[in-house]
This record gives sequence, structure tokens and C-alpha cells, in this order.
Amino acid sequence: MEILRFTLSGKNAFFKKPDVNTYNYFTYGNIHKVALLGIFGAILGYHGYIQYNENSSKRKKGDLEASYPEFYQKLKDLKISILPKKNKGYIQKKIQAFNNSVGYASKELGGNLIVREQWLEKPEWDICVLIDSGEAMKIRDAICAHRCIFYPYLGKNDHMADIQNISVENAVQCVFDLGRLDCLAPKENVFVAELDYEEMEDLDLFETFHYMEDLPVGLNPFTNLYQTETFIYTDGAVKVKNADVYQLSDQKNIIFY
Repeated sequence: MEILRFTLSGKNAFFKKPDVNTYNYFTYGNIHKVALLGIFGAILGYHGYIQYNENSSKRKKGDLEASYPEFYQKLKDLKISILPKKNKGYIQKKIQAFNNSVGYASKELGGNLIVREQWLEKPEWDICVLIDSGEAMKIRDAICAHRCIFYPYLGKNDHMADIQNISVENAVQCVFDLGRLDCLAPKENVFVAELDYEEMEDLDLFETFHYMEDLPVGLNPFTNLYQTETFIYTDGAVKVKNADVYQLSDQKNIIFY
């Protein structure tokens, strides 16, 4: 097997959290799997939420069946890994305020709505995709050929995505007992090892940061709301359970999910 690897970045990004929509709209601190699948879907020209909602409105009221937007239906089984490139995995955020003056945005006099969004500033990640399926091969071929049907963006269509440093390397599975992972990892697959000073010195792994966040990993088949898991990113020693560890050409260790 092979691994597609590339750097994904942009001037800003906004991956909206659905649980808060009063006064400010907030963003997740890192890109998540569903947003990444949306980027791949745009590259391959798959339909998204708009077409899905149009089809949903044609169903009889009260009908409830398992269904997804086309991009997610086709790509949900992709194995991906996200490697933060910012220091300690933290991307700076800023609140941006702007006017929505289309006329129907607000019931206030003048029809002007003041929108406040929390944007990620200069986000950057290394993205890895395990090439183990036909859809993964399509993604590899399209990205390596610098070809897309729709322009990819980072959460909103005014945050264009930049894809650089594209490479394809062999998928090298390694024996991993205790060490550092260089990717965001689901908490259910890793746990931070409790080491004394001598053990940390032997491994040369002195934990200086521990980043943790709940991020979407999928969609509910009936409501299409996010399903989330807790992710960990640390420079300390971790142990891995129920997951294979792969080593990249620059000796970084990752797991796919």
C-alpha cells in the first residue's frame, strides 16, 4: 500500500461548531475528518449538503431513513491522519465581525445582520491518506495531477485551501511499544504513559504540551449531525491500542482512523 501526503494550509479557516450560534459562531481548533472529506468531495466533484437537502425536502414528512450527502457516502471509509504543523498543535484564533446586508438576513430595520465568527489564523497541517481503496486512489490521482472539479476551501468558500508538498510514499507499518505520535489521535486508541524522569530521559521524550479536543469523526445516518470523539496530540510518550502505527519517510509516527 501507499500513503498520499500533502500540506494543507490557508490564510484563514472556519470549521463551525454547531452547538453555539448566539452572538458568536465558534470554530473547532483543527480541521476534522468530515471537513477533510468535504475537501476531497469537492476535488472529485461529488454532491454536498445542498443537493442532499434538496432531495430530503422531497421525501414525505415523517419519513426517516439512513442517508448521507454523496461526498460522505462515498468517502466515509477513507483512512486519514492529520499532523498539526503549528507549535503544540494550537492555531491562533481571532473574532471577525462583518455585515450581512442581503436584506433578508435580519428582521431588524434595514435588514442588516452583524455576523461575528471565530477564524483560525494561518492554519497548516500535513494530511496523510492511506491508499487502500478505489476512492483513495481517485484522491491520490487527482491531487497528484493538481486537478479538481470544485475549488477546495477550509470550512467556508471564502477561505480557499492551498495544497502543496504533495508526495506518495510506501506505507511502512512499524512495531510501536512506547513513543511519540506526530498526529492527532483518537483517545480510544492511545493513552499517555506515566514515566519517571529516567525513563523520559532514556526515550528523550519530555512532555511539554498536551492538546485535547473533541472533533467530528462522522455523521449520524439519520440526522447528519456530527458524531465526535476526543483527540489527543502531545510530544510525550504514548502507548497505542487497537490501531496500527505507520512510520513516514521523515521518521514521524502516525495512526489512521
